[in-house]
Amino acid sequence: MGLTKIKMLTYFFISQIGMLLGTLIYVNAGSQLSTINSANEVFQAKTILSFSLLAIFPFLAKKLMNVIRKRKIYKRFRKPKKYDYNMVAIGGGAAGLVTSYIGAAVKAKVALIEREKMGGDCLNTGCVPSKALIKSAKAIYQAKNAHKYGIESVEVKYDFKSIMNRVHSVIKKIEPHDSVQRYSDLGVDCISGNATILSPWEVQIGERVITTKNITIATGARPFIPAIKGIDQVDYLSSDNIWKLEELPKNFTIIGGGPIGVELAQSFQRLGSSVSLIEMSDRILAKEDEDVSELILNQLKEEGIQVYLNSTAKEFKGNTLIIEKDNQDIDLEFDKVLLAIGRTPNTQGLNLEELGVSIRKNGTIETNEFLESSIPNIYACGDVAGPYQLTHTASHQAWYCAVNGLFGAFKKFKVDYSSISWTTYSDPEVATVGKNESTCKIEGIQYDVSKFELSELDRAIADSEELGFVKVLTKPGSDKIIGATIVSSHASDLIIEFTSAMKNGFGLNKILSTMHVYPSLGEANKYLAGVWKKKNQPHKLLAFVSKYHSWLRK
Repeated sequence: MGLTKIKMLTYFFISQIGMLLGTLIYVNAGSQLSTINSANEVFQAKTILSFSLLAIFPFLAKKLMNVIRKRKIYKRFRKPKKYDYNMVAIGGGAAGLVTSYIGAAVKAKVALIEREKMGGDCLNTGCVPSKALIKSAKAIYQAKNAHKYGIESVEVKYDFKSIMNRVHSVIKKIEPHDSVQRYSDLGVDCISGNATILSPWEVQIGERVITTKNITIATGARPFIPAIKGIDQVDYLSSDNIWKLEELPKNFTIIGGGPIGVELAQSFQRLGSSVSLIEMSDRILAKEDEDVSELILNQLKEEGIQVYLNSTAKEFKGNTLIIEKDNQDIDLEFDKVLLAIGRTPNTQGLNLEELGVSIRKNGTIETNEFLESSIPNIYACGDVAGPYQLTHTASHQAWYCAVNGLFGAFKKFKVDYSSISWTTYSDPEVATVGKNESTCKIEGIQYDVSKFELSELDRAIADSEELGFVKVLTKPGSDKIIGATIVSSHASDLIIEFTSAMKNGFGLNKILSTMHVYPSLGEANKYLAGVWKKKNQPHKLLAFVSKYHSWLRK
């Protein structure tokens, strides 16, 4: 306040009012303390009351400040006398579905608004269709490489249209899990249409206006379209519309070497396309460690994918993409081009700017540790809130939105990201939980690293899937896990053991002492723990034990 331009008289009154209550409480406590002449007087009612007030004063002051802050935020809005709903979730993807599911489970009245298809991107254009395509592509790849399994030759016949039909049939099989029928049966009012937030308690859908105690924005994200010269003349693909393809592209160019780009590059190469992958950075999967990026890069190259690193998409000319690499232009002919550069949060049309909801520079809704936006009863979760764009993280955040919104008057929970895991579904898969070496170096976190190569694992050898490793970072001098990365077939399943360990606070010693099935890929986690144990042997104790056994032999 001393650095803020303010009238002297105003400053005086604010200072005095702010200090008055605290002064009275402290003076009262001091007065009571001065009257105590014996131990028995400490337990008098007035003494206990005085010191109780002193103890709870900071909490009361904080509560009062929150009340004042909220009154300031809400003063320009008209609050309804009653509400139609306890919670309205906007968006029928993972975040909105979980928010409404939890609300209905605790008997709150909940509405779920979705403008397109229930299930969001994950079901319709993201996780589900991509994994179905990856599975078909892997089956073809394994059949073509049957000699690895002692099979002399396999005739592989497949039709791209049939493969895409399977992708859509998989979506259809999973649709009932996220359907209007299911959520209506759970007690959720499912509303179709575009939502506009009129006030912190009012949401408009078409001509209908509903009132609610709380709002959760879970509108997801959409593919980012870069401003490349000539792009408006190109019938480009994104992760949204690639699933409408009916013919396999002969020459397929993919811009973006992140998880989506890598997964689809490998899949389409295996399906028979000639794939070129363009990445601006000096490595693919830039969020992973360098040894991970290098391993996957080598695998992509071995399968015939042309990878251009440190390359920028410069211009489209018809069916030619001009890229710049090492200050030289390279022309790439393509039948189809996929943009896989990232995703942009869906905040348009919600009326957020007019409401005063703060938006970060990256387009996500700014939230606090309770996932409240700058308007406390409006929450945000999933891709629209960040910092992760993962389906399971969206579901994780949704729990906090639902519980804090419905029960925040009693207790609020801070969102916990300490054991977030993610997977790139390349072959082999890449799964990470917690910190990796790259993030530890950036954040200045000290760590010890232990690594176990799959080439030493019996089950991996039996399956001819020896490419990969398990790497775990631990607190120096401790078995406490800071983070783990697995590059392996089924890494997305194997990482769960380390995720559970981090969540529940047990370290590598517990994993080492846990029986694992033989032969299994899961044993790699135990052997990794063994690598750590070997590096952290109690040398003095072992020296003593060695002398003890030597003495017994005499």
